[in-house]
Amino acid sequence: MIPVAAGLAIDERNLEVRFVHASGPGGQNVNKVSTAVELRFDSRRWVEMPPGMSARLTELAGQRMTQDGVIVIFAQSFRSQARNREDAIDRLVTLLAAAAVTPRKRRPTRPTLGSQKRRLDGKTRHAGIKRMRGKPADG
Repeated sequence: MIPVAAGLAIDERNLEVRFVHASGPGGQNVNKVSTAVELRFDSRRWVEMPPGMSARLTELAGQRMTQDGVIVIFAQSFRSQARNREDAIDRLVTLLAAAAVTPRKRRPTRPTLGSQKRRLDGKTRHAGIKRMRGKPADG
């Protein structure tokens, strides 16, 4: 089990890991060994997902999520399979942890009396400046 957030974990059996040829660093080794990792995680089959997390996960994952709800993470930063695998899992856990956080509801506030007075005083001052730009009144 891989811990994601408080009371949330994913089973490693739900992760599908494939090793493919990388295009990054590795020298001659890059042509011989499949070091890049393609990690797939089916979010729709994850039964422990709290309500509301699915929508946040879809929004945060963006193009990394397929239409079937499978999150695909491609890692090729390192020269070894093991480090790329760890990197992909860490990125998945970070994504899931961010989606697990329920945003706080915004409580609307009213402007203070002082801020209202300052705003109106500023408007009056600005109106006076504009009034002075006009033609002088005959009188």
